[in-house]
Amino acid sequence: MKFEEAKNKYIQTWGALGSQWGINKTMAQIHALLMIYSEALSIEEIMSELQISRGNASMNIRALIDWGIVFKETKSGERKEFFTAEKDPDRLAVTIAKERSRRELKPAIRMLKEVSEFDANDSSQEQLFMQQTTKLYDFVNKADNMVEKVAQYQKNWLSKLILKLLK
Repeated sequence: MKFEEAKNKYIQTWGALGSQWGINKTMAQIHALLMIYSEALSIEEIMSELQISRGNASMNIRALIDWGIVFKETKSGERKEFFTAEKDPDRLAVTIAKERSRRELKPAIRMLKEVSEFDANDSSQEQLFMQQTTKLYDFVNKADNMVEKVAQYQKNWLSKLILKLLK
């Protein structure tokens, strides 16, 4: 397989996987493209490489920046904006997990807590509802706590490594 073919297959596959992870295909393709370039790319380079419109590129880059996995860079003497992606898989995974927690788990936790705290009568339907929503609340809350623990572990591990390298 030639480089261009491998690169295109990677970008297309990452794009397809992205939609399964809760982001759109183009957003994932831009992320994939930026991950494999050592230099930051301009919006024009991204548009050309992926054959997408400026509006599509701009909107998806902004979303990736909001997720915290793409960063804006400036180059001396250039008026254009350039973009690069987080390339470390560990940091990328933690950042995505934290963002998904913020977008998905935290709202679910709030809703499950709210709906499971009602004044239940003796009706078996109401008792079952309360039990199930309480169990779901506990489960989602544990999942969210795991995400936070992994993120905290990653921070501590990284800090320890930095201190070790500085010695």
